Amino acid sequence: MRQLISRIRAAISQLIYKRILLAVTILFCVGVGVAMANMSRLSSTLIESQALQNATLYAQAVKEARTLYSSDVVNPLNTAKGINFTHDYNPTKVTVPVPATFLIELGNQITNKNPEVSLRLYSNYPFPWRRKEGGARDDFERQAITYLTKNPTKKFFRSEKFRGKPAFRYAEADILTSSCVNCHNTHRDSPKTDWKVGDVRGILEITQPLDTITQNTRSELKNLFLLLVGLSVLGVTGLTLSISRLRQNAKQLEQRVKERTAQLQETNVELVKEQEKCDRLLLNILPESIAAKLKDGQSSIADGFAEVTILFADIVGFTVLSAQISPEELLKFLNEIFSAFDGLTERYGLEKIKTIGDAYMVVGGLPNPSTNHAESIAEMALDMQEELAKFNAKHHAGINIRIGINTGPAIAGVIGTKKFIYDLWGDAVNTAARMESHGIAGAIQVTQSTYDILQNKYRFEDRGIIHIKGKGDMNTYLLAGRLVSAVSV
Repeated sequence: MRQLISRIRAAISQLIYKRILLAVTILFCVGVGVAMANMSRLSSTLIESQALQNATLYAQAVKEARTLYSSDVVNPLNTAKGINFTHDYNPTKVTVPVPATFLIELGNQITNKNPEVSLRLYSNYPFPWRRKEGGARDDFERQAITYLTKNPTKKFFRSEKFRGKPAFRYAEADILTSSCVNCHNTHRDSPKTDWKVGDVRGILEITQPLDTITQNTRSELKNLFLLLVGLSVLGVTGLTLSISRLRQNAKQLEQRVKERTAQLQETNVELVKEQEKCDRLLLNILPESIAAKLKDGQSSIADGFAEVTILFADIVGFTVLSAQISPEELLKFLNEIFSAFDGLTERYGLEKIKTIGDAYMVVGGLPNPSTNHAESIAEMALDMQEELAKFNAKHHAGINIRIGINTGPAIAGVIGTKKFIYDLWGDAVNTAARMESHGIAGAIQVTQSTYDILQNKYRFEDRGIIHIKGKGDMNTYLLAGRLVSAVSV
């Protein structure tokens, strides 16, 4: 019976193997066919794109040459006596061609040296002496004039036969500038005397052969196609070998299961260790009592506290420092400062809530209530100033810290299901934040409620009544130091 089952399994495996190979082969053939079908379209697109880019660069170079000629040659010579500017340019005479004639001569030179390339300037309003060659000669030129006259900022181009060979014809509008309008309107032979700045005077056309571009593009595409075919063949071969190898591995799987069972027992021991690491990591994010509640499956954790003391601190001058050092050094400095603050938090049994940029928030009196939370926060605030002074001395920096403290009721809990955070809410929290934001750089500003608790153990300066956004006028104090040599925290 077992032998029969084994034979059935082998037959099914062989059948699946053959069908997978057949499916892979069919997919390969379909892929090659699709690639060949799209090769022609891709080739045409690439050829036209390259030809358009070349023509645009040629047109820009020609127009820049005319502009340079007009500004650096014609304009300076206009005031000179004995200089004859003419459309009837003759190199054997002492004459200087006008810019349009210069461009036409330039086009003729290019065409003479490169018969397959054509550079033309034509218009519906050619001067009398250019009527024969200055107007539109074929459908492309007539369509270019019509289209670009209505759309002077666009381009007109297409691929077609030119002088019996495939070519790319590109045209763009030649727009009149202020320096040209007066000349065209006042010339006695001008065919039109009401030109305005921005009118389309004519069309600049550049025609280039496509033989070289077509040959290079198709050659590259052919190489790419051959490369893809080669990679596909290698892929199919590799897949076939992989399937064959998988069949062999399947035969060894039963033996390995036994070996893996023993390994799993060892893995379970490692999992226990990893679980302990996760627990430690969770305790770095949440208070121990809150972490325990989450592990017990509580989805909503929120506790009210009748009285806690909240501290907000913001590093002053860090923005200026960030503009002077690299991001890596900035992060290193910020980590050094906040690590020192974390040490103070642990020393005084406080709960760090979060950091936002270069701001630091810590609270005393939760999640486990205490009676000396205000003193602990005061001690930490004074020590934070000392830590920052050490940092400035070490790094020759000039940054400072602004601290705000308030005492009052608050609600604490966990928000979110991903990247959750243990956070604090309530009017007392908002007031503590206002103490920091309305505070003084280098000073520790506290509210009346905090002052009432600490006034017999610490030195304070009465800042007086200040207006706090969202709270109105409040009497605040500045914590200046300790009254006794040791404060019980």
